[in-house]
Amino acid sequence: MSDRGPWPYVWSGAPRPFVHPVFTPAGRVLSVDAPPDHPWHHGLWFAVKYVNGDNFWEEYDAFGLVRQSVAPTVETLADGASRSRSELAWIRPDGETVVLRETLTLTHRDLRDATALDWDVTLRPEVDVVLDRSPFTTWGGYGGLTLRGRPDWHDTTLRVADGVDRQRLLGEPASWCALDGWLAEPDGDQPVGVALLDHPTNPGHPVPWYASTRAETYGSEGWSNFVNAAFLWDGPRSVSAGDELRFHYRFVAHDGLWPLDRLAAAWDEWRMTDP
Repeated sequence: MSDRGPWPYVWSGAPRPFVHPVFTPAGRVLSVDAPPDHPWHHGLWFAVKYVNGDNFWEEYDAFGLVRQSVAPTVETLADGASRSRSELAWIRPDGETVVLRETLTLTHRDLRDATALDWDVTLRPEVDVVLDRSPFTTWGGYGGLTLRGRPDWHDTTLRVADGVDRQRLLGEPASWCALDGWLAEPDGDQPVGVALLDHPTNPGHPVPWYASTRAETYGSEGWSNFVNAAFLWDGPRSVSAGDELRFHYRFVAHDGLWPLDRLAAAWDEWRMTDP
């Protein structure tokens, strides 16, 4: 980790656990928690829109909660990385019924020029479930691991392996997705970026990405710097009671603007690891 330590994991007193702030090795904060336009966006988090029709995404009207009753266990690995393990309950809007159990393992580690968080999530339904999303129209399709970036992270672009700069990604499958641009900091605008990597063992790999910088759909001051590994983009997924659905991602934050070959190297260095 940087000399500032691992990124904070917020698990108590929140509708669902999340990681915030996410910062670069130089300490530049990239994420935002509960922005006014979408207060249910929380830094870096994992959520599904619908579980058997119950909303586990937005935080208004009747919605599901993800609860953790005790603090995560934490260990330091031989390479100096910090690993935490949490057991979570997905609770229906009635406030009592557990529909899913989740095991979440987060591993923070230093790369040679970046900070990485390996996000390993296993879902185990208590009953047969259908995981679903709102189908995309002008928006939709989202669910899974998500970043909401700072609104003053400006002139941002999205890239996947073809290297073409984009302002939006609408269900395009790729092994990784990068977001980079400039942060408005007290010492002037600073170049920074992130990359979200989808492990080859994940269900449906390569995952469809739903992401936006400042697309016209949301207006010049609207929804921005959102990246989602949208594993339900193409349709719902059924999971039987007692079965497991597991995902493994790596999230990388770095200073500077990485060229395409450095992003590809980050993927190649990680994809052979055994989750």
